[in-house]
Amino acid sequence: MRFWARNLLLFLSCLSLVSLAGAQALPTATQLMQLSVFGGFTGADVHLVGTRNLGATAGVDLGIGRYFGLQPALELRGTYATDGRVVSSQKSALVGGRVARTYGRLQPYVDALFGRGILDYGLGGYPNPNFTLLYTHTAGNVISGGAGVNLAVTEHFGAKADFQYQRFSTPVTASHHIHSEPLTFGVVYLFDFNRHAKIDKRMR
Repeated sequence: MRFWARNLLLFLSCLSLVSLAGAQALPTATQLMQLSVFGGFTGADVHLVGTRNLGATAGVDLGIGRYFGLQPALELRGTYATDGRVVSSQKSALVGGRVARTYGRLQPYVDALFGRGILDYGLGGYPNPNFTLLYTHTAGNVISGGAGVNLAVTEHFGAKADFQYQRFSTPVTASHHIHSEPLTFGVVYLFDFNRHAKIDKRMR
């Protein structure tokens, strides 16, 4: 997970620099990029012997303009959920695209993400279908699709509800896949890089 943590920090740094540069180069009315971060509590239903995990999800969205009323964005998120008996924990780092539309204070969206995940198995491990190997943990690709809604509370803060349907690659099942359904409730913070421009405009 150290590899993912380093990549996450590098990616966030690059997004911040790109957004700052874009905001400084463009006036308020034509700013093309918008940066927000989110985090919350996650409950995940894992389709392996009825396992349920509890944990947290955090991520960042970089909006890249508005087209026909739709707001596309690049998204990076990570999830760590634990306390399950059969699947004692699941960790994932995902990147992909999100498309949203704003209706007043509500912003519903759909997303499609891809990345890597690690499943840890409790109770001493979990066998493969032939009972020839016992796995304490497995790592593999993760495909995730989902939907959610952001509710604007103030100019910068909002609430979030998010659902994902994820497919983890793992050799412990005959299909070599496990499906997980994380549900997250949390908060969103929207950065405003036009703050100084607004202050200057009011002073004129």
